[in-house]
Formats: sequence, C-alpha cells, structure tokens
Amino acid sequence: MDESGILQVVNNSRLVYPDKEKEKQTSLGSTEEFEKLLKTSQKDPVKFWGEVAKELVWYEPWKETLKGELPDFEFFSGGISNPSINLLDRHVEKGAGNRTALIWEGENGDTKFFTYSMLLAEVNRFANVLKSFGVKKGDGVAIFLPNLAEAFIAVLACFRIGAVYNTIFSGYSEKSLKDRLINFEPRVVVTCDATPRRGKIIRLKEKVDNVVPEIPSVEAVLVINRLGIDVDMKNGRDYWWEELRNKASIECEPERLEANEPGIVFYTSGTTGKPKGVVHSGIAFVVQNYVYAKYHMDHHDDDVFWCTADIGWLTMHIWGIAGSLANGVTTVVVEGAIDYPSRTRYYEIIEKYRVNKLFTAPTALRMLKSMGDKVIDNFDLSCLDVISLVGEPFDPETWQWTYEVLGKKKICVNNTWGQTETAGCPISGAAWLMPMKPGSAGVQFLGVDVAVVDEDGKPVPPGTLGNLVIRKPFPMLCRTLWKEPERYYQTYFSQVEGSYYASDLALVDEDGYFWVVGRSDDAFNVAGHRLSTMEIESAVLECKGVSETAVVGVPDSIKGEVPIVFVRLSDGVDDENIMTEKINQSIIQHIGKIALPKEIIFAKTLPKTVSGKIMRRLLKEIYVKGSVTGDITGLEDTDSVKHIQEILFNT
Repeated sequence: MDESGILQVVNNSRLVYPDKEKEKQTSLGSTEEFEKLLKTSQKDPVKFWGEVAKELVWYEPWKETLKGELPDFEFFSGGISNPSINLLDRHVEKGAGNRTALIWEGENGDTKFFTYSMLLAEVNRFANVLKSFGVKKGDGVAIFLPNLAEAFIAVLACFRIGAVYNTIFSGYSEKSLKDRLINFEPRVVVTCDATPRRGKIIRLKEKVDNVVPEIPSVEAVLVINRLGIDVDMKNGRDYWWEELRNKASIECEPERLEANEPGIVFYTSGTTGKPKGVVHSGIAFVVQNYVYAKYHMDHHDDDVFWCTADIGWLTMHIWGIAGSLANGVTTVVVEGAIDYPSRTRYYEIIEKYRVNKLFTAPTALRMLKSMGDKVIDNFDLSCLDVISLVGEPFDPETWQWTYEVLGKKKICVNNTWGQTETAGCPISGAAWLMPMKPGSAGVQFLGVDVAVVDEDGKPVPPGTLGNLVIRKPFPMLCRTLWKEPERYYQTYFSQVEGSYYASDLALVDEDGYFWVVGRSDDAFNVAGHRLSTMEIESAVLECKGVSETAVVGVPDSIKGEVPIVFVRLSDGVDDENIMTEKINQSIIQHIGKIALPKEIIFAKTLPKTVSGKIMRRLLKEIYVKGSVTGDITGLEDTDSVKHIQEILFNT
C-alpha cells in the first residue's frame, strides 16, 4: 500500500484542546474524568452498558447485560421497557412537560411547536389510531414521509405499541418504494398527499397508489393532508390522518417490550443492488444513543438542537429522535432543502431558533464555505456551540474553516464515524471533553472495541492503512437482516472471523485517533500503489477556490486504475485552466505524481443524497458506462446526473 498521502495529512494534523471554561460546564466537568470513564468503559464494557441502562426507565430488570457474542448476541436479556417512555414520559413525569420538544418549519415558512406533553399526547393519539387498525407488537408500519412533525409522531407511536417501523426516503422512485415494501411487508403505510421540494410538488400518495396494490400485506394507507392536493382515496383502505387523529384518545398504555425485540428495520444499499433490511432493537437503540448523544453533543436541558438529515435516513433517528429526546432537549426539524428558498436558509434557521447544537454533513459545510466568508456577517450565529458530523471523510481544510470562520474559534467541531448497521457513532470525540483533531473521525468511543486489521484479521501498527472492524458487540449494533439471516452473516462476518467487517479503510494514529479514508471499494491501485479517495480529495480541497470534490478510480489498460477528479468551484472562481494547474500541483505536493488524475472535470453540481453525501460510485458509473443503471430518485437533485453526462459526452 502507498500510504504516503494519507500519512502526510495525518502527520500534519494537530490536537486542538477544548476551552477550559466550556470543559467545566460539561456533565463530567473535566477531560480527566471523561478519560477515566472512557478507559473504564473499554476495560469492562458489559458493566458500563449495565450502568448506562440503569439511568433509564424499565418495567422489569434484565437478567444478563450481555448474552452471546458476535454475530449472535443480546443486550439486557429479559429486561422489559419501552423506547417511548424514555423519550417522552420520563421527562413529563420529572416536571419538564412544558419544555419545547419539537420545532417544525416547513419549506414555505410554516411552523409548529410541540412541548413534551403535547408531543406525548399526539404520539398516544396516533398509537391508538394504529391499534384501531389491528396493529400490534411486531407488526410492520412503513412511513413514506418527508421531514414533517407527523413523521416523528408516527415513529414514536410505533415505539409506543411495539410495532416495527421502516421509514422510506420520500424522494425515492416507485420502484425503490416497491422493493422495500415487498421485502418489509407492512400492515400499514403512512404517507401524505404531496410534499414541496425546491418549489416543486412531489406527489407521494400517487406513488403509494401505484405500488400498494402489489403489496398484499398492506391493509390501510393513512394520509396526511400536507398541501391540500386532490388525491384518490380508496374506500376501506385509505384514511385521512387528521380525521382519525381527532377521534383518538390522548391516553395509550405503552407496550411492554423485551429489550431485544426488533423495533426498526432500515434499508441500506447492497452490492447486488438489492437493499438490505438492517434490523435494530428499539430499546438498545435508545439506550446507547442516549449516552452517545449526551457526550457527542454535550447535551443539556436548554439545548436547541438541529439535525439537518432527512427522516428517510437513520441519521435523523439516531440524533433527531433517540439522542435528542432521550436527553430532553429541543429538536428543530426542517422540511425541504437547506439552501432553498434562499441560499442562506442554513444560516437563517440557526439564527431564528438560536440553534446551539448542530448535527450535519461535511458536504453541507463545504457548501457554506463556497458561499464565502462575508455572507456569515449578515447573521448572528453566536449561539453555535457544538457542530458534529457524519457521512463521509471530513477534510482538514473545511474543518479549519468551520472552526475558525463559522465558529469564530468558540465552538467544538466533533467529527464521527458510523453506519446504518452501527446505528450510531462508535468512533467519535466528546464535545468539550476531548481534544479535537482536524480530519480525524475521533477515538474508539465508550464501551466499544474497534480496530484496524490486515487481510488476516491481525491488528496493524499505528499509521498503517487497514480494514476497520468491530471486535465486540455493543447494544445498538445491528442484530440481523430482515428475512435474510444468511446474508447478514455473509455480508458482515465472513471476512474476519469473530468480527464485524465495516468495509471501510482506516488507520489509527499515534494519539489513538481514527482516520476513516473511505469504503474499501473506494480505494484503487495505480500502477501497484494503493490510493484512497480521501487522500486525493484532501489534496484537491487544499486549493483555494475548490468548493467540493469527488475522486473515483477508473480502469486503465496500463496502470490498472487511474484517478478521475470531479470539482465544483467556489462562487466567483471560473478559470478552469488555472485551477487545473493548482490542483495538479497540490496533488504532487501532498501525494506525488503517482496520484495525478487522468482528467479533472469541472461541474456546477455533483450528485448527492439529501443528507449531502456525494455519490462517488454513481460518478464512476457515468464516467465508465455513460449512463446510470440504478435508481437515482434518492438524489437531492436528479438533474445532477444529466449535468455530468452533458459535461462528459457533450450531449
């Protein structure tokens, strides 16, 4: 492996120590206390998870904190609880019922506010609605909605009655929706008439109508009247949310659930093109994200927290539902794009609601950076305290901009690593309790055993690229794949015996900080030299004037593979010849001539998911094949594919 590029980034990194006054205001009060907790949790993780779980509410105690081992394990075996009582009732019973739980803002500026007592009442209403259709513990409910307050209510109602829920991204095509519903087999589908997206109307009920007749398990479709669009309502199958809600009681006894019963099924991409239904325990999901969010974000009762993700991605459930509500904070939920109807909507939301805790994606911050520094002066962002991130490698340059320009050196920037399968971030820092390191994903976090190993499963020395694995179970790690247990074993446990294989390349530096450089299939060989997308992208982003970049490896008859660099330039930068020279020089300087790209392609937009993740595999497919064979409706802007095709092929 040629690791000189990433090692140069790592060696040039530095620790940024937390502000001492902020450190004192955390729940533990000092970095020393957190260091003790971290070491204790890793020395005896079973005891640690037992202590964490005791901080929440249980109907009956568990018999064993951990039963079994990877890949088949249980946490809190025999324990009886319910996720919703720990997200809602617990706070109301402690006298915090009048604290604001949820603030919703629509794309058109409409707003709704829910206190914890109000949210509990609405959750109980919809839980009773679901029960009226015969939905019981273990039954499936599919939620095909955008970021509406009702989407959060539906999720919490499923927790309340023990239904297994699956949220499906509202931008998906009918085919993607159908694929998931066929596999999941829900009894009820929750949707809305339509949703606005960048001023366009997306007709969700129409998509459901075209698919549901082929899903025999579906007995009812519950429809929210979001835009007042005329829709077909099939008698005996389709019902209006509002009419049912108005008739339902605000009292609903929570279902008593054993801690390992499935609560969430979330679909993620598969290498075969067939989505994988990742199964999580709802109770374990809440237990671990309660303590992780507490330290990742330094949560306090008076926080106003905004997760910029969509309800269709598990990120929102981890941070905007379980992590935030378990810690009793106020959560902001925003419908639509973060840069529409105005490019500065991101800043406007932070200023308007005095958001002090923000969870977002690196791409979103690069978008803000591309708008220039002067724009920030138009907004009072002094409320910002912690910004945490996940989704893709976070380049050091954008980290520095976030910390120094956006945060005025008064914030904590906490990068993390996690996957749909991990249901949270087992690699991270602790806000104001750990030194930050630009570009790093953080350290092995509380109660987990994460390592970087070679092809034989043996740990590699610090500073060496290898495969990221998880060697011990933790509560929120996935339990199986929905209806595909053998695929679960094959996908995650066939590569390194006794360990969960993350399919990510990473290294650990001398300080114990992890650097996750990308998916193992995002790495490529150039004339026998192993290069990763992150190291080349980091070199490109060092160039002033580059807003976003994505690197892919494509086949080459001589070198095996060569890098192709896609670039979006910052506003006001348009001389592509000068930028090409700058980019090439930066790559030579940081990595060497071996990493010089075959081609640098300048684009006005790059294909991204709604959560801001650039779809590198999609770019590779367009470059190599000229077209995309898979479904692209999950993209934030489907026209971005056509744009790339036009640039490459002048069509």
